[in-house]
Amino acid sequence: MDNQKVIRTEGAVTEKNLDAPIKGMSFLVWNSIAVTAAIVVFCLEMQRGIFGLGDLLLAIITAVYGFVVGPILYAGLRVVKPNEALVLTLFGKYYGTLKKEGFYFVNPFAIAFNPAAGTKPSTGDATESIIAGVASRKNASMATRKISLKAMTLNNQKQKVNDSLGNPVVIGVVVIWKVVDTAKAVFNVDNYIEFLSIQCDSALRNVVRMFPYDASDEEGEKSLRGSSQEVADDLARELQKKVEVAGLKIEEARITHLSYAPEIAAAMLQRQQASAIIAARQKIVEGAVGMVEMALQKLSENKIVELDDERKAAMVSNLLVVLCGNKDAQPVVNSGSIY
Repeated sequence: MDNQKVIRTEGAVTEKNLDAPIKGMSFLVWNSIAVTAAIVVFCLEMQRGIFGLGDLLLAIITAVYGFVVGPILYAGLRVVKPNEALVLTLFGKYYGTLKKEGFYFVNPFAIAFNPAAGTKPSTGDATESIIAGVASRKNASMATRKISLKAMTLNNQKQKVNDSLGNPVVIGVVVIWKVVDTAKAVFNVDNYIEFLSIQCDSALRNVVRMFPYDASDEEGEKSLRGSSQEVADDLARELQKKVEVAGLKIEEARITHLSYAPEIAAAMLQRQQASAIIAARQKIVEGAVGMVEMALQKLSENKIVELDDERKAAMVSNLLVVLCGNKDAQPVVNSGSIY
């Protein structure tokens, strides 16, 4: 186990799994019996008295193991829960990673190392994440040194970003991520949680500036509001490239909030309303023209009335006014001749 070599590429440490560590329960029983036996033998030797060099060596050996070596070996007992990992270092060098759940014994001088111990995923922007991380590391001695392999959530909430048209928008995202390479997460970056939060901000700005906030259906252009799934997929891909060095995997990214910035929200609302009115009017005019055409065709086919061009023009004008008007038409009864 100690003879395994660590492969280094471009200065980065590759993860080395300790697949066959010593079972902790077996070692606990064996070491407890050995410590107890050593103490008993030492006490018997002291009671019987030391009469020669052999008795002296036996007393020293049992005393050293029973009171020094045996208790030190207990420090090598480690418990690993499901979806947890222990990254161990031995005298400054990478020793290995315990990923399999269970009770194990490792080198008692191997130390669990996790620079992100006590740091929680951000619930604000990157600056708040760093401040929270510095404060939490003050209590790092009380925090666990284990690395969670569970899927975790990073909620960067709302940020003000400019879209492709330069309009400021407020956008919030949530990222589902997990650690897949513990060695990269611990040794390649200072704090992988803070690193993820900062890279999330950067990736979000890079992706948002490629899309407008909104686009009409006729343009067929992707937008933040109309193509949220495509934007989220692009964000996940962009973020994955940035956090690959930290041994993290981005499971999913989702937009949780999207709106114009307050300073332009009122103006953009009027613009959206105007665009909606224009689009509605276009539909109304298209429908009205179709209905007029159908009416003239039916009148001509059924020979209900023969209209010259002047009468057709008047009828078209009247029908368009009725169909395109905002108010209900008031009927006018003509009791005289049609001409």
